[in-house]
Amino acid sequence: MQAKSQAKLGIGVIGCGNISMTYLRNAALFGGVKLRACADISADMAALRAKEYGIRALGVDALLADPEIDLVLNLTIPAAHFDISFSALSAGKHVFTEKPLATSASDGRRLVAEAAKRGVLLGSAPDTFLGAAGRRARRLMDEGAIGRPVTGTAFMMGRGMEHWHPNPQFYYQPGGGPVFDMGPYYLTMLVNLLGPVARVMAMATKGQEERLISAEGPFKNTTFKVGTPTNVLSLLEFRSGATVTFGASWDVFKHSNHPIELHGTEGSLRLPDPDTFGGTVSLSERGADWKDFASEGELYGARNWPYAAPDRANYRMLGVADLVRSLKTGATPRASGTLALHVLEIMEAILHSGETKSSVAIAGDVVQPALLTEDEARSLLA
Repeated sequence: MQAKSQAKLGIGVIGCGNISMTYLRNAALFGGVKLRACADISADMAALRAKEYGIRALGVDALLADPEIDLVLNLTIPAAHFDISFSALSAGKHVFTEKPLATSASDGRRLVAEAAKRGVLLGSAPDTFLGAAGRRARRLMDEGAIGRPVTGTAFMMGRGMEHWHPNPQFYYQPGGGPVFDMGPYYLTMLVNLLGPVARVMAMATKGQEERLISAEGPFKNTTFKVGTPTNVLSLLEFRSGATVTFGASWDVFKHSNHPIELHGTEGSLRLPDPDTFGGTVSLSERGADWKDFASEGELYGARNWPYAAPDRANYRMLGVADLVRSLKTGATPRASGTLALHVLEIMEAILHSGETKSSVAIAGDVVQPALLTEDEARSLLA
């Protein structure tokens, strides 16, 4: 399906929670898109966002039926991702959804199939790998800076959510946990740099059977039962032959593991937190001292968040802009539904392996996303 070359794609946002403010604010940075309307399970929340950003507040059904809406931006909670995305695709709308694509690989496959059936595009967060740090790392990898990738590590570790979130229980149930909540950032970056995963092996445990909520709010000092692993160590075998250890835990007070390190036949590469768009990428060639590549002065690497006193880069909406560009060029969106499905299959396999204590082959495959060149990245701006 091709968009008119001069027309701006009308965007309808479903889900008006906190993350929506970043997307809505960043929409003004990019050409080719026009915010039209928003909807939420809370009419008051939709009305608030509509007033803040000068768009219409609609019900979900009305937004899906609106002819001015070309693309639905699905910012609902993970449990609602499949239903909203499937309804939007069935209505003939393009879709870009927050991560994960769905809470099960089977539902993810249904979304990819429905998009293909309808002739519309499906995209999914995270798009952080398109930021300045991710692009720098990808260029270095493509240039052979570390030679043939051999091994690496990726660690997402912390104390979880109950220390700051007033209602954290849902994070600790099936479809949540550190693998499904934060895994998409790390695994998407790894697939972007190394290509698809062929097989995983994992061990998974719960650090605690119950968690105590210490955040301010109505549930402070109450406990809840944990329904999904909170500590996972996995080994990823990539189709290229590289092997990477991926650890995700909400049972760690403090650690010194770097977010991502990759090691090859000619050197090593360090990456910053893949939940951000910027940060410093470091290269060591054949054991030499680390050479740092800072991203603050690079496109989509400048600090722009939090809004009042920015200390990091947050360009969510970049993946939407790339999807819109692909409508005009016929290229595959980089933050595509098929990429998100592959990551979803990896996450599901990690948890299954942790439960069965056996290796799990990844049935699906994906083409490594094309590098977003600097000229292409600049062309997305308004």
